[in-house]
Amino acid sequence: MYNLFKLDNGLRVAVESIDYVNSVSVGLLVENGSRNECEENNGISHFIEHMFFKGTTSRKAKDIVESIENVGGQINAFTGKELTCFYTKTLNTHLELCLDILSDMLFNSEFMDEDIEKEKGVIIEEINMAEDSPEDVLIDLHSRAIWGNDSVSYPILGTSETVRSFTRKQLKDYIKSYYIPENSVISICGNFNINEIKNIIEKYFGSWKSDIDTKKITSYSNPKLLSNHLFKSKKIEQMHINLGIPGIELGNSDVYSLLILNNILGGGASSLLFQKLREEMGLCYSIYSSVSSLKNTGIVTVYTGLNPNNTEKAVYTIKKEIDNFVKKGVDDTKLYNAKEQLKGNYILGLESTSSKMFANGKSSLFLNKIKKPQEILKQIDKINRKKLNDIMENTFSKGVINSAFVGQYSKIESLIKKME
Repeated sequence: MYNLFKLDNGLRVAVESIDYVNSVSVGLLVENGSRNECEENNGISHFIEHMFFKGTTSRKAKDIVESIENVGGQINAFTGKELTCFYTKTLNTHLELCLDILSDMLFNSEFMDEDIEKEKGVIIEEINMAEDSPEDVLIDLHSRAIWGNDSVSYPILGTSETVRSFTRKQLKDYIKSYYIPENSVISICGNFNINEIKNIIEKYFGSWKSDIDTKKITSYSNPKLLSNHLFKSKKIEQMHINLGIPGIELGNSDVYSLLILNNILGGGASSLLFQKLREEMGLCYSIYSSVSSLKNTGIVTVYTGLNPNNTEKAVYTIKKEIDNFVKKGVDDTKLYNAKEQLKGNYILGLESTSSKMFANGKSSLFLNKIKKPQEILKQIDKINRKKLNDIMENTFSKGVINSAFVGQYSKIESLIKKME
């Protein structure tokens, strides 16, 4: 049973009751991430996520994690471009404990100066670790190629310089502005009494209020997709490549048609790109395409990593495969198989209470509704070749419009000029 309701303070609550499981997953989702930041405070959302685990007025840092782990549960968090999420998964008998812990972290975290300075070192090491990962470097570089200076391109971790600059007042003021009930959703999925859940949520989050003078209801820009081609030299064995194709924004129902097209092009081992570049040509080990849909913008990315000497051949082959894909289109057999693949991936991805909790929470946060699996499956079944052709025209038909390269390649400047 699903339900989406709102408390008097504006906090949305998304619940899904499943009586045949023994677990319950609880998430506090806040519509805030690196996209809400500016150059001066880039990384502050991720830093705040870390600080919520550093102790409250009644619990030390170790107590927070032990309270959940001692009952066999899990507690964690993540920050994205548009979302920060704190979540737990435990036996269903510990639902109130989870809500108690999450509310304590949100309302009573101390943000001690000593802990702030210590965490700066931790996050700078996380940034250094990301710098050692060519895939992470590539993602941030390609974001700049796609969106330029718009905040949607900012790295989630921030920079060493911005992280070092954070103060307790700056962190607390930011929380006061963005961590408000109007920007948030509590998502719960698992075995619990749905008739009692509103009173339990009220107990822990009903007193949450926002300051009229400082609150900032999350809003987003409408960034254009740019035609930049960027390269970063890095002494590594492979050249890592991202090629960008126009996509579809979050909340647009046409995204399911785009996902079908993406799966055919580069979604798995049977895809066109995998079969051509890896199986037939032996150019690479890893190649795939993926869809990223954000508020007011979207991109399809083709990624591969390979010997630098094969860079130009790989880019040429990928672009040719995209052109052929556009010209040939999708026949009825491929369409049927791709729809079944998409439905299977979607349903299998909802096999746990935590994955259902995330899906319900994200849908409620960004779209103000819970998308039920039956509705999504019906939408996928309704997709026909005409719809795919319409979506193809606005996406893959545009071809590669931006790109990013990380590695070493002496002819990179010549290649980039050819792509411009």
